[in-house]
This record gives sequence, C-alpha cells and structure tokens, in this order.
Amino acid sequence: MDIKRFADSIVRKHQSRDPFEIVRGLNVILLFVPLTDTRAFFQYFQRNNIIYIDENLSSHEKAFECAHELGHMFLHKKSNFIFMDTRTGFNTNKYEIEADTFAMDLLVEDVKLLEYHSYTAEQVSHILGYEKRLIDLRLKDFDGR
Repeated sequence: MDIKRFADSIVRKHQSRDPFEIVRGLNVILLFVPLTDTRAFFQYFQRNNIIYIDENLSSHEKAFECAHELGHMFLHKKSNFIFMDTRTGFNTNKYEIEADTFAMDLLVEDVKLLEYHSYTAEQVSHILGYEKRLIDLRLKDFDGR
C-alpha cells in the first residue's frame, strides 16, 4: 500500500489535515486519559474505533499521537498490538513505522516541505517540532513536485 497516497486521500475526503477533525468526521471515540508507559493507543472494541491519548501531552504531541493512532486504525485495524507487545515475541516495529509514516504524511503537506527544501532534516525537525527520525520518514519518499 502507498501510505502517502492513502493519507492524501483521507485529507481530500475530510478536507483537513487536522487529525482531530478527521476523528470527528469518522465518529471515532477519542479519550484523553492519564496513561503510563505509553503515549497513546488504538482499540477496536465492539465495532467501535477508540483512540486513547495521554492527557498530559502538549497539544502538538496529542495531534501527532492522534494521527499515529489513525494510522493504526486505517492500516492495522485487526491487529492487537497490546497483546503482541506484552504477550508474544512478535516484533511490531514495522507497524509502528507504518503508523509514523501515515501520521507524518497526514500532518506535513508537500508544500511545507517545499518551503524548507534548502534546510537539513534536523533544521526542519526543529522548525516543525517533530523528531528528526519522523522528518526523515516524511522526506524518504518526497519527490519535491
């Protein structure tokens, strides 16, 4: 699956890059709760999509986590990551990278990257407030058109 193309289709459908607006449009249950040992997680329970986000995060971090969990919802709905992480030796890193990729494709539009085309990934990371590894993911398939 082309994650960038999919994220762009979600943006077009909802006419927004704001993950909170997208969540509202999809009738996803969004809960801000105190969490320990995790920043957010997605749960599919009784035909309901539920996203839990740590209430103690900054608004910027909450937006990223919401977009990341939307990535899990769209790309990995049937996977039980909590079980896989705590009860099996299964490596969920691939799924986390896919959700991070979706989040960055959703949150950072191509126009923004063109605006900073002469900057290093580290500089863009500082300006946009995302970890460098996330900017690197976003830049990986960016062709600058």
